[in-house]
Amino acid sequence: MSIDRLEQLQSFYEEDPDDPFTRFALAQEHLKRDHLEKARSFFEELVETDPDYVGTYYHLGKLYERLDRVDEALSIYERGIGVAREQGEQKALSELQDAKLKAEGVGFD
Repeated sequence: MSIDRLEQLQSFYEEDPDDPFTRFALAQEHLKRDHLEKARSFFEELVETDPDYVGTYYHLGKLYERLDRVDEALSIYERGIGVAREQGEQKALSELQDAKLKAEGVGFD
């Protein structure tokens, strides 16, 4: 019997709960399974403990939108935009700006 991806990630997390990559992967796996509150919890924790982990902002913002928490989504996109600018992460910056515009109802599909 093969071990489930979520179980495997959970065991990595138990070995090293401070690893941002493992926490990000756990959040993504929970999201895939529609465990929205668990995913939100991991993403929010990541933003607080590893604010330079720029990928988190986009995914947390999208999750907030999915939960009809648009103001929080806009706020997290804004924070992510600042981090992406500081890091010179052009791709992340562009994705976050686009997500923010769409959340504001300004985006073009």
